[in-house]
Amino acid sequence: MNMGRTKKVGVTGRFGARYGARIKEDVREIEKLQKQKHECPSCKKKALKRVAAGIWQCKRCKIKFAGGAYLPRKEVVV
Repeated sequence: MNMGRTKKVGVTGRFGARYGARIKEDVREIEKLQKQKHECPSCKKKALKRVAAGIWQCKRCKIKFAGGAYLPRKEVVV
């Protein structure tokens, strides 16, 4: 099964007909930002990934620190 993803709704296809288009659009943008690799504040390489809500770890230098829930630094999303 294709998990309900389509070109139009992307990863938010998992919600189906629930929650509304605007909310799904917001979720899609937030998830796109949080799942990409970010620059590590220690080694300056794009190797930082989200481990859990607010926990970030660099895959290169192994530093682990607390940051924002969606982005490593506290920034306004949406």
